[in-house]
Amino acid sequence: MSRRLPHFNREALEKSLPAFGISYVWMKGLGGLRKKIRDDSPNVGLRNQSFRNYADHMLTPEFHDAITELIGLAEKSRTAYMCAERVYFRCHRMLVSDWLVANGHQVLHINGAGPLKQHELLPEARLEDGQLMYRGDRLF
Repeated sequence: MSRRLPHFNREALEKSLPAFGISYVWMKGLGGLRKKIRDDSPNVGLRNQSFRNYADHMLTPEFHDAITELIGLAEKSRTAYMCAERVYFRCHRMLVSDWLVANGHQVLHINGAGPLKQHELLPEARLEDGQLMYRGDRLF
């Protein structure tokens, strides 16, 4: 949702994109702005509470179900995921991208008219028992 750019809101996209042959699927399980769900977060490499909350959400069945659905869509056709934040590194999309790359998928970031940028895992990201965790000392 965007107050400044309402044409990017879910309802507007659901109405406008089909005219261009583009399907729009909203996935609540991938959405950002997550509240704290645990006091014992294993994601100590993320100092920013919002990012840590989202990383903890990535350990839930809700996230797993949604990311599995996203991968299923991507196996059928070209797929993009987005949110209201323009740049991925200020957004939960950075963590979703980490998860995808850590699990063998390619992620390319679109930033306006410039070239695509291949996603690189944050140095703190680690796969542990099939789960993405953030360890180390991060400043954001």
